[in-house]
Amino acid sequence: MESMTEDKDKPERRVHEGLAIQGMLGGDAQAALAVQLGMRIVMDLSAISISKEHLKNVPYAFAKKNIILPIEEQGGVVVVAVADPINLAPLEEIRFLLNSEIDAVYSPREAILSAIHDCYNTEHGAASQLIANLTDKGDEGRDGEVEVYDLLDQGRGQSPIVQLLNLILTEAIQQGASDIHFEPSEEGLRVRYRIDGVLQNRHAPAFEYQMQLLTRIKVMSKLDIAEHRLPQDGRIKLRMGRREIDFRVSTVPISGGERIVLRILDKGNVLLGLDKIGMLPSVIEQFKRLIDMPEGIVLVTGPTGSGKTTTLYSAICEMVNDEVNIMTIEDPVEYNLKGIAQIGVHHKINLDFATGLRHILRQDPDVIMVGEIRDRETAEIAIQAALTGHLVLSTLHTNDAPSAITRLVDMGIEPYLLSSCIVGILAQRLVRRICPNCKEAYEPSPRELMNLDIQLESLPNGCLYRGKGCPLCYQTGFKGRQGVYELMMVTNTVTKQIVTSPDAVELRKVALAQGMISLLRHGSELVKQGVTTVAEVLRVARGIEEEG
Repeated sequence: MESMTEDKDKPERRVHEGLAIQGMLGGDAQAALAVQLGMRIVMDLSAISISKEHLKNVPYAFAKKNIILPIEEQGGVVVVAVADPINLAPLEEIRFLLNSEIDAVYSPREAILSAIHDCYNTEHGAASQLIANLTDKGDEGRDGEVEVYDLLDQGRGQSPIVQLLNLILTEAIQQGASDIHFEPSEEGLRVRYRIDGVLQNRHAPAFEYQMQLLTRIKVMSKLDIAEHRLPQDGRIKLRMGRREIDFRVSTVPISGGERIVLRILDKGNVLLGLDKIGMLPSVIEQFKRLIDMPEGIVLVTGPTGSGKTTTLYSAICEMVNDEVNIMTIEDPVEYNLKGIAQIGVHHKINLDFATGLRHILRQDPDVIMVGEIRDRETAEIAIQAALTGHLVLSTLHTNDAPSAITRLVDMGIEPYLLSSCIVGILAQRLVRRICPNCKEAYEPSPRELMNLDIQLESLPNGCLYRGKGCPLCYQTGFKGRQGVYELMMVTNTVTKQIVTSPDAVELRKVALAQGMISLLRHGSELVKQGVTTVAEVLRVARGIEEEG
């Protein structure tokens, strides 16, 4: 009788034990079930050195679909992490794939997915290796058959051209490139990556694969593969594991064929926040005062690729709250910002900056961001918006801050209107940072010091720094970029000068006298701190005179 009573109590006791375990494991019901089934629990896979040998036999698509991963081998038995303890079919399949006995352990779903992404995202240099081994096996006409959704999914059914393009895209993302250039010529195709603002040669596939590779890109970006005479624009949206990345595609016909440039829009690679983009503390404080104003125009100037959009996005992120209506008109919308209405320019249906801005004003906005002021009409509407109680943020292509006033006057805007609505102008550049891994000190030449007006006695230890070149920075001596800024506050003195004479040279003299820190001066401070080199500062700000 006692035995029967004991057996009767077992199911109830198991339920209580399962609930207790579930509570201890933070409410993880699957973990509690795994304990009941006698499985080991491995909550953290990051500390385990996962064997790459077993991964070769387990396709990425299979591991991701079934959330299963071989993590180690113990005494001839492969330990496999699973997220579903009672799904036995994948275990049988992985036993067949590995041709080994397996021991299933439980790990949380997110831990396995993260480990899968880390394990399969390691194919550095694979693009070069594939180019070296690429042979013509009747792939012509097959490119475009496989639609790529995940760059890490190197399935057996993919042609070498598809695999090659996937590896090039993956490699460019891993190396932090902002653009990929596919440049055809009679000798073959040249592939270059723009890393930290500078183009670097990477690959040179043979001439016979040029057309297949370019056609594959056009298929992925949904462009007309039969059109080789006209420029085309498109977009590619891909995944790399759990990371979503957009590519903006531009094609132009040239004498050697068709040139394609891919702009990589990687949200995970963008640092938003005024305290993260490299402004001097005094400049951050002044700029924050500008964007706190209820009305007026704040301009950010600089050449293409100088980080103007990132600065505007960072400013907008500072202002986002439930009490403010922020709207933007951009060409194109590069990154989606939470809680902000973003409109993309669409020239085919005549939705340009001026039209979009005109309609934004009917949406009761508090803050308006205009991607770029390109013409008089857009400038006039922006000024009207500022004069009627809106804060307008926009960009302009000029060399320095004072030149923005001259540029707007050249567009046909009256100086008195500019003096009454523009509250501040920020000019910026991006310089490459010295690689911390191969950074070395050296004794500067008198010419280097003279170029940036640096006194030898003001240098710590009497030396400057440079990068020697190492594998981490791909032998360039630089890793990452840093902003250089020049902020002209439109004070009463500057306002009077705009009305009297909007000449850029005179405005510069007045602004410097009012305490403006120039691009060269900010750059010289970065050189003294060992952040960048004299050559880098001169590269981006050589044409700007300190005295005007």
